[in-house]
Amino acid sequence: MQTSEYEGRKKTALRLLKSMAEAPGVSGYEAAVRRVFRRELKGEAATDKTGSVFITKIGTNRTPRIMMAAHMDEVGFVVRSITAGGLIRFMPLGSWWAHTVLAKRVKVITREGSEILGVVGAKPPHFLAEAERERVMKIDEMYIDVGAADSREVEDRFGIRVGDVVVPDSSFTPMHNPDLLLCKAFDDRAGMALLVQAAFMLEETEHPNTVCVVGTVQEEVGTRGAQTAAFAVNPDAAVIFEGTPADDVPGIGEDEPQGRLQGGVQVRLMDPSAIMNRKFADFAIGLAQKHGIKHQVAVRKSGGTDARAIHLSREGVPVIVLGIPTRYAHTHNCIIHIDDYLSTLELAMKILEHLDGELVRSFTAFDD
Repeated sequence: MQTSEYEGRKKTALRLLKSMAEAPGVSGYEAAVRRVFRRELKGEAATDKTGSVFITKIGTNRTPRIMMAAHMDEVGFVVRSITAGGLIRFMPLGSWWAHTVLAKRVKVITREGSEILGVVGAKPPHFLAEAERERVMKIDEMYIDVGAADSREVEDRFGIRVGDVVVPDSSFTPMHNPDLLLCKAFDDRAGMALLVQAAFMLEETEHPNTVCVVGTVQEEVGTRGAQTAAFAVNPDAAVIFEGTPADDVPGIGEDEPQGRLQGGVQVRLMDPSAIMNRKFADFAIGLAQKHGIKHQVAVRKSGGTDARAIHLSREGVPVIVLGIPTRYAHTHNCIIHIDDYLSTLELAMKILEHLDGELVRSFTAFDD
């Protein structure tokens, strides 16, 4: 890739990553992310009845139909109750480790769209028994303090109601090394930014297929949007973009990491939720090797992606997952490297340029 092309892609990526990651959008409440998607992809975007959003890019052929997907939702919380003293009890939407929640800033998004700043609190350490200090405090024991005097002020002055959603308060920030980016929700807003940028590039790239660009809802609570979206698209193959947990940190075995920052795009072969189509995965890995695209291959013993629902849609769909390694996923502060993002984009475009009918049919030619 020439320097000018790299810098152009990087500039677009940084703009998209910021707008996508900072948008509030927990599972089932992805409207702000949908708006960014629609604004960027000028044109008519359709939605299904769960809220997943679609745009179709027709290439030189109407078939095969390739589903290119990422999920719009992030992990967050929902208001469960309001105490008489004006503190908010809440429950998680998606998977959280309680250690990462306490004392963090959050925003409560009201039905009117206001963002009310709060902080997660709990029983102070000064009043904890020794045994209590040694255990992870449960989210049920925490509350959100928005600075209200009582429940009436929470409801009448701040406009907060039971059922309002809560998102981490975290802004998009380049680190001291500006190629390392810090923000909430890179799982999977990095994938959403990729989705939009790939759609831009398809306008200028010849591809022998039709690509259905899809932002799904409710992945973090069971890949629900992917199930309805895959039924609607009825794809012949699917490429899933995901912000995959990085494992290049202390506590992971020296020989274990398969998701290093600056290790390139991660091609996932399997996890507990899906075994990817091996012919499709081998084809993607072969393209990466041929074109010198930095990549790493992963077999995961935990976690899952939208591939879980999509590969089981109708009579089955050959699927691959391309991941951007993400440190500290499902926390307020995730870290990604821009080069991993751009490697993922480059490999995705190479794949889309080659997926004609004969090749896609070969992925499911089980003649052994």
